[in-house]
Amino acid sequence: MIKKITIADILLMGSALLSLIYSETLWYKGEKESAIFIGLWVPSIIGFSIYLKLLNTKKND
Repeated sequence: MIKKITIADILLMGSALLSLIYSETLWYKGEKESAIFIGLWVPSIIGFSIYLKLLNTKKND
C-alpha cells in the first residue's frame, strides 16, 4: 500500500527543508531570535502537509 508522492508533497517538504536550512544559517550568523522564529515554521509546515494527506485519503476511501 504505497501512495504516490504528489507535487504538493514535494513542495511542502521542500519548503520545510528550506526553512530549516535558513533557520540554521541565521542561528550561526548570530541572529538567534529570528532563527528560532523561522525554525518554528518547520513543524507547522509538516503538520499542514500531514493534514492535507489525511484529507486526501478520506476522499479516496
